[in-house]
Amino acid sequence: MPEWSDTGIILSARAYGEHKGVINLLTSERGRHAGLVHGFDSRTKKGIYEPGNTVAAEWRARLSEQLGSFQLELIKNPSAVFLDTPIRLAGLSSICAILDVGLPEREPVASVWESTIALIEIINLAEEEESWLGFYIRWEAELLRRLGFGLGLERCAVSGLADNLIYVSPKSGNAIHRDHAGGYEDRMLRLPAFLRSDALGASDDGVDVMKISDNALEDGLQLTGHFLKRRLFELVNKDLPQPRLRLAHLVAKRYNNS
Repeated sequence: MPEWSDTGIILSARAYGEHKGVINLLTSERGRHAGLVHGFDSRTKKGIYEPGNTVAAEWRARLSEQLGSFQLELIKNPSAVFLDTPIRLAGLSSICAILDVGLPEREPVASVWESTIALIEIINLAEEEESWLGFYIRWEAELLRRLGFGLGLERCAVSGLADNLIYVSPKSGNAIHRDHAGGYEDRMLRLPAFLRSDALGASDDGVDVMKISDNALEDGLQLTGHFLKRRLFELVNKDLPQPRLRLAHLVAKRYNNS
């Protein structure tokens, strides 16, 4: 009988039958993995199954290719911390929804696990929204790269120049120099400076900090959202998930009113 134990982040949970549920996890060693849980509608267990929760998971099945069953024990519940901060809760929900659809099933993705755990911790600890939103957008760009859909943001696709990169082609995903847009500026996506490789600077204590200017967060979400939709979600005939759309809406509302 195949079985394993691992740590996981709950990506989604849905009812299955009368008292059961299907849980999708991002696990540290086995990638995205689904399993059946019993007592899904139990009041005492319902809080365990919130997307974003970190859990200790045990999985068992008669055959390795079967759905199998989970035994889950709650380790951390970040959504409870974010309940009074809708924009952070939307960020956490967006992470889970993107990974739930975007990751291949049962393929180890250790780098995605590590970056996701780190991002959730940043969301939890950040004092200002700008502090974690910049890292969130970089996380989306890096996820695209790790899934084979990386953007070419280092040099201009037309001139080869590495400075004054302020546009991105919505077709190729390559950066475009300020003076080489060829009259198509209004069709280009804006490239926020913090997504370039020179975006990090050192603070007084030597810690890397993110450089974020006005409108950069909206530009960044529009950029990564465009390519998540076009290169990832459209492959499975889906639109961007509602939590991701809600995050973009909340960011636009916050900074348009500031």
